Amino acid sequence: MGFPCEDVVVIREAEAAGEPAEITVSCPDKTGLGCDLCRVILFFGLSIVRGDVSTDGKWCYIVFWVVGRRGSSIRWGLLKKRLLGVCPAVTAASGLYAFYHRQQQEMLAMEQQPQVFLLKFCCFDRMGLLHADVTQVLCELELTIRRVKVSTTPDGRVMDLFFITDARELLHTKWRKDETCDQLRTALGESMMNCDIEPASAEIAAYLQASPFLPPPITEEMFILELPEELHSNSSNFSTKNLSVTVDNSLSRGHTLIQIICPDHKGILYDIMRTLKDYSIQISYGRFYSTQNGSCEVDLFVIQMDGKKIFDLNKQMSLCSRLRMELLRPLRVAVVSRGPDTELLVTNPVELSGKGRPLVFYDITLALKMLNIRIFLGGDRLHESKDWGLKLCLKAEIGRHVIGGREWEVYRILLNDDFDSAASKDKIVDSVTKMLMGWE
Repeated sequence: MGFPCEDVVVIREAEAAGEPAEITVSCPDKTGLGCDLCRVILFFGLSIVRGDVSTDGKWCYIVFWVVGRRGSSIRWGLLKKRLLGVCPAVTAASGLYAFYHRQQQEMLAMEQQPQVFLLKFCCFDRMGLLHADVTQVLCELELTIRRVKVSTTPDGRVMDLFFITDARELLHTKWRKDETCDQLRTALGESMMNCDIEPASAEIAAYLQASPFLPPPITEEMFILELPEELHSNSSNFSTKNLSVTVDNSLSRGHTLIQIICPDHKGILYDIMRTLKDYSIQISYGRFYSTQNGSCEVDLFVIQMDGKKIFDLNKQMSLCSRLRMELLRPLRVAVVSRGPDTELLVTNPVELSGKGRPLVFYDITLALKMLNIRIFLGGDRLHESKDWGLKLCLKAEIGRHVIGGREWEVYRILLNDDFDSAASKDKIVDSVTKMLMGWE
């Protein structure tokens, strides 16, 4: 007999405008559960303003207080379903609750990676197309963009190639494909010429692999996992002087205490949780609180996978340095010149499990739309596609690169030639960063 789902995830909506909603999760524990829950919450556009976590290593009890963006509508029923999807399976027998072994759960999750599909459609271009129409529709349909190549033709048509996965795992059915194309047609209107969805074959995936070439200065500067000591010691830097990560083994007999004080940003608890998950660190008890002045305070009592405290000084230093970098720069943004082209680059590390950060492309396109900046529409830099019989001009790409032994998600946006009439490079970097960090 199964454990009632209503008791695993309970959501109590806010009683008044401006107050947080409350999400309670009570289920078997597993390493990385907090990270998985925070990723789902971030995907739904919610920010965690307070959190409490406790576990005995077998069963955990988690409470998150969350708020949404102003004017946003949250599908609470769907959120509950997605949160249930990342909780370990539970069964009940003889009045006692049993849970699957966490290693079996993780192996099962790896075996059930979502199938990747290729969405391809052609339409006429216009301002805000990527955000206001395409990206927003895909998000509302719970279709996750894994990779994208968006190109324009000299006659003003757009060829969009999206690698996507379906959170509902129904994209193999005809009605789900029809629903997706119909929603896109509704959003794009008469400008849309065709739409097709098919499983992504190995040949298609090879053809659409991200370019392996990145500018060398960007490679060195943007793909750093740990905070350089000289940057951390520079007290004149506003961000670092308000950032503190400490480890203490003296306050608990069985646990290491990690204390964090830092500026707040969107997805901050996700960044902390995914870092601990990458280090195979388990949280036994934790508290998170976001203050009204824009700072966060975090206390986490943790143990290693072997059940012991973190005594290794090198591991302590590495963990603290990685946490500082993830809190200071969870995403890296730059505008770079490549010959005659100007490109917006955004990068973020991928979880060791292979999952990427939610809504990054959504926020990038929204920031560019608000700046009135068009993605490249010229026709003088062309790439011929034999498969499509068209000359395509690449303008946006999402790809993954392994750099320094770590996988990174890289977003490359080719900006239109007249972008500087709308905003300077510094303003573009500032606006995109603020949107990604929730400071807009």
